[in-house]
Amino acid sequence: MSLSGDPRLREIAKQLCRDLRKRQTNAEEIFWQTVRDRKFLGLKFYRQYPLFFDYLGKETFFIADFFCHEQKLVVEIDGKIHDYRQDHDQLRTFIINMMGIEVTRFRNDEIENDLSGVLARLDKIIQEKR
Repeated sequence: MSLSGDPRLREIAKQLCRDLRKRQTNAEEIFWQTVRDRKFLGLKFYRQYPLFFDYLGKETFFIADFFCHEQKLVVEIDGKIHDYRQDHDQLRTFIINMMGIEVTRFRNDEIENDLSGVLARLDKIIQEKR
């Protein structure tokens, strides 16, 4: 999960992250307002954060919806599109896990309709890691 050594790849990742931040979903906005500025358990979360890794000898990256470096935890917020991308999401989770980072997923409707339940589950995940 080290920073990319390739300045071109780093610039591509930075621009993609900026674009994603500009067009975040309602659920991502709700979650971000809840966790930003260490509002949740005093932990620092980053949104639309690039995770660089080597794949078959070539450096590439994933962009995590939210990343907490202190806990080595990615939080993904999934919309309907993820119903059709389960194989992709499983491979992505596997690769991120191989980087020593845990991935937890919540659905948009969970964030929008039961934020307190989501935060309770996230708190439990973090407490189990400590």
